[in-house]
Amino acid sequence: MINELFSNQVLIASLISWFLAQALKVPIEFIYSRKWNWSLWFSAGGMPSSHSAIVSAAALGIGLIEGFDAPLFGLSIVIAMVVIYDATGVRRQAGLQAHKINYLFEELLSGHPISEETLKELLGHTPLQAFGGILLGIVVELITWSIW
Repeated sequence: MINELFSNQVLIASLISWFLAQALKVPIEFIYSRKWNWSLWFSAGGMPSSHSAIVSAAALGIGLIEGFDAPLFGLSIVIAMVVIYDATGVRRQAGLQAHKINYLFEELLSGHPISEETLKELLGHTPLQAFGGILLGIVVELITWSIW
């Protein structure tokens, strides 16, 4: 059973895509902010989207193995669309709302020492971050496919 998992090309390429997307967030953020933010390794949001990378790699891998006319490929595309839409839509808006609420707390509570936990603002992805994740997933899957 373990051997079957490690020989699953779609799973391996998808996990590599996810891992690379998480790893790339740190240096890409450094390029923009000139600060190392190691917590990005373990967080949602940022460039590239690991959500987009993992589902794009999986969908392409399924298409390459099963055929692009297979029902399983169709299902994988639909799931990828939902995940990417959620990452750029719902979660992005929740992050923007968290930013506004945090700003409101700062304004209302300025001058008063109070330890209120701020809301996590980096929840979703911009369309560019999602596109970066999609490209990363496709490239990793194609490299894995050519090696496998």
